[in-house]
Amino acid sequence: MEPVVTVGLDGSPEGLAAAHWAADEAERRRLTLRLLHAWPLLAPEPPRAPAEVDQNYWAKRIVHNARAELQASHPGLPIVGNLVAEDAQVALLQAASESEMTVLGSHGLGAFGSYFLGDISMPVVARADHPVVLVRAETREAWPRPAPRTAGGVVVALKLHGPSDDLLEFAFVSAAARGVPLRAVCGRSLPLHAHVPWGTDHAVTEAITRDAHKHLSLALRPWREKFPGVEVVDDVALESPAKAVLQAAEGAGLLVVGRRRHHPEPAPRLGPVAQAAAHHARCPVAVVPHD
Repeated sequence: MEPVVTVGLDGSPEGLAAAHWAADEAERRRLTLRLLHAWPLLAPEPPRAPAEVDQNYWAKRIVHNARAELQASHPGLPIVGNLVAEDAQVALLQAASESEMTVLGSHGLGAFGSYFLGDISMPVVARADHPVVLVRAETREAWPRPAPRTAGGVVVALKLHGPSDDLLEFAFVSAAARGVPLRAVCGRSLPLHAHVPWGTDHAVTEAITRDAHKHLSLALRPWREKFPGVEVVDDVALESPAKAVLQAAEGAGLLVVGRRRHHPEPAPRLGPVAQAAAHHARCPVAVVPHD
């Protein structure tokens, strides 16, 4: 199968927003865009059925309307529609195993702008073999419109220890495709002995910061050499990793976080940083599985 970016459609504004983001991404990466709508009650396709008796009319319309809108704004982009008579979660996980990335829309809740990840999105994010990107919907007045090609930089959340190649590859490729800077962020919570009655021990915080920058620089070095055109900033924040990443993502065009592919828990789940990013980051969030 040729490389594709798959977007899940459900007829909602969030799904359409995700489709517009996915179309931009597929065009940047010169990939085919696949529009996927899954519904267990899809009927077998009857020969020459008139529209008024076609049980799949609304499912077809969701894909047809999205494709027409996206093709108008991306005339050279290869777009295919895919209707699947399957549970949405099962269909999306299968599609994710066949795609370079899978893009899903997310709902905003209240003034805090938190993601709502329902019974479908969360298991897909936690189990997918390849990256899954969560995209918010624009306001009704602002959408649809051409998405900015290079608005905001790319932020990647890094740990100081453990493998990070899959995460960094996705982040660097994304920044290079957009022509924007990459900001690598590492948060370090201060140990108890760093706290003193008058605040924090400066010598301890300096030592922690130097050590973190050293490990961050080592992790980034081979990727800086591989992508010399990408401007890279390494950022160490002396606070919880989740808080550091969310602060760094303000105004970003894309936040990239990792998820362990082989988690020891019986049921796959997201770690605290990925959870915080998925629920609270205002920009699109790419969750990248890694070993």
